[in-house]
Amino acid sequence: MHSISRRQFLSTAGATCLTLPCLSPLFAGKTAPPTLTLGFSLYGMPHMKTEQALQTVADIGYDSTELCLMDAWDATPLKLNKQRRTEIAKKLDDTGLKLTSLMEHCDLTGSPASQKPVLERLKRAAQLGHDLKPDQPPLIETTAGSGKWEDRKEEMRDNLKGWAEVAESTQTVIAVKPHRGGVVDRPEQGVWLVEQINSPWIRLNYDYSHFTHRDIALEDSLKTMLPYTSFIQIKDTVLKDNKARFVLPGESGDIDYVRLLKIAVAGGYRGDICCEVSGMVFKQPGYDPVAAAKTCYQNIAPAFQKAGIKRG
Repeated sequence: MHSISRRQFLSTAGATCLTLPCLSPLFAGKTAPPTLTLGFSLYGMPHMKTEQALQTVADIGYDSTELCLMDAWDATPLKLNKQRRTEIAKKLDDTGLKLTSLMEHCDLTGSPASQKPVLERLKRAAQLGHDLKPDQPPLIETTAGSGKWEDRKEEMRDNLKGWAEVAESTQTVIAVKPHRGGVVDRPEQGVWLVEQINSPWIRLNYDYSHFTHRDIALEDSLKTMLPYTSFIQIKDTVLKDNKARFVLPGESGDIDYVRLLKIAVAGGYRGDICCEVSGMVFKQPGYDPVAAAKTCYQNIAPAFQKAGIKRG
C-alpha cells in the first residue's frame, strides 16, 4: 500500500487544498476554523424532478448536493434545455444549497476509439456544471469501470490523459472513485493513476464503504487517498451470506464517522461529505427517497457536532 510520513501527508494535502477550487486552505493560526459541507446525492432520488429533489434536500437541512447525470435521471445534460438549466440554477440559489458534485458513470477502460463518446459525455457534464454554477463549478465524480487491475492499468493510465485534457480545458475537476469489485478497487490503485497523470484536475473520490470488510483500515485508506482526494462520499456496508451489501450511511454502525471527519480535517480536507443511497437500497420495493434522505441526515449530522467540526 502507498504509505507516506505524517509530515509528507499534511504537506501534500495542504498543497492539494490550495490548488483545487473545491477545497479551502488549511486551518492555521488565526484563520477561521475548518468547515465541511454535509450533502445528499440525488442519485438516491431517481424518479424525482430535480427542482423538487433540491427543495426536499434543503428542507431536511443539508448544506449541499450532488446531481446525478446518468441517462435515467432527470438531470442528465441532454434532457436539460436552457430554460431548465436556468430553473435549476435558480432553485440552487433560492435554497442556498452548494452544488458540490455531478455524478457520472464513465468507463476508463477500452480503446482510444471507445473513449471518444466518454470524453464527449464528460464535456457535457462540465458544461452543465458551469451553466449551473459559473462562479464555483462542481467537480465530476465517476467510477472507472470493470476488469482486472493488472490487465487494464496501463490502458486506464493512457485514457486518463484524455480525461485530464478535458478537465483542464473545461476547468473542471474529475474525481475517480475506487469501487468495490471494480477495475480500480483499492486506495493505492487510485493513487497510482493520479500520480501517473500528475494533473491538479484529476483527483479521487473517497468512499470507505468500498473498503470495509476487506482488511483495509479507515485511517490507512484515508491517509493514502487524502492528498489526492477532492470529494468524500459515505454509505455503509453489511455482509449478508458473505456478500457485501450497501445500506444507508450510519445504518450498520460499523463506520466511525466522527473519526473519519477528524482524520479528514486533520489531513487538510475542506470539501463535501456526501451521503449516497446505493442502488441496492433504492431498487428495493417500497423505497421512499424522502425518508431515506431524512434518515441519512439524522444518522450523520450529529457526527459533525461530536467531532467539533463546523458545517458551512
